[in-house]
Amino acid sequence: MASEDGPVQPSPAPTVHDIETRGRAGFVSGFFLGVLMGAGIALLFAPERGEKTRNRLRRRMRSLSEDARDGIDNASSRTREELQKRRKRLRAELEEIRKRAKARAQEARRSLE
Repeated sequence: MASEDGPVQPSPAPTVHDIETRGRAGFVSGFFLGVLMGAGIALLFAPERGEKTRNRLRRRMRSLSEDARDGIDNASSRTREELQKRRKRLRAELEEIRKRAKARAQEARRSLE
């Protein structure tokens, strides 16, 4: 086909840069459109007002924090109790070792005499 200006020139093939730029622009615009739609849907289907939700979240966080403190306190008291039991057992074992060592030392002295 010819035009008044001469033969029609085919348009140049798009470069890789052109394709990447269009792809990025399409992705970014699609992403922002999705964000806006998601926010709108969230506002439409939100069960309660923001202030009420924030207060509920604060109470829940406070409750979880107290539960965590209680758990830590319980764990530390159990650890202390276990350490005390082990100290007693270790002291008893050391005392037994001392008694045996003393008895053997006395036996050694007797055998040397």
